[in-house]
Amino acid sequence: QVQLVESGGNLVQPGGSLLLSCASSWNIFEFNSMGWYRQAPGKQREFVAKITHGGTPSYGDSVKGRFTISREVPMKMVYLQMTELKPEDTAVYYCNAKVLQSDYWGQGTQVTVSS
Repeated sequence: QVQLVESGGNLVQPGGSLLLSCASSWNIFEFNSMGWYRQAPGKQREFVAKITHGGTPSYGDSVKGRFTISREVPMKMVYLQMTELKPEDTAVYYCNAKVLQSDYWGQGTQVTVSS
C-alpha cells in the first residue's frame, strides 16, 4: 500500500512563498507520475502540477510561472515550490501518485493566503 504524507502548509501573506513536501513510502520511480492537486471550499479538486517518471513537469494554467514541482529520488520526496501566492491559492493541497490505473492520495495540507 502506498503512503503519501504532505507537509509544509501554512498561513502566508499575499505575494509570499511556501514549500510543500510529499514523502512517499514507495520508490518514486515505481509511479508513472507524481503531482499536486488542490481543493478549495465548495470547489472541485483542481490539478496543480505533476512530474512524470521521466522527469517532465507540467502545470495548471492558474499556477504556471509561479509554482515549481521537483523531486528528490533517493529521498522519495516530491516538492512544490509556490511563489507569488494569491488569496485564490488558498486550498487543501494533496499529493498524488499514479501507477497503471491506480491513483494514490495523501491526507492533504492546508495552505491559506491572507493578510
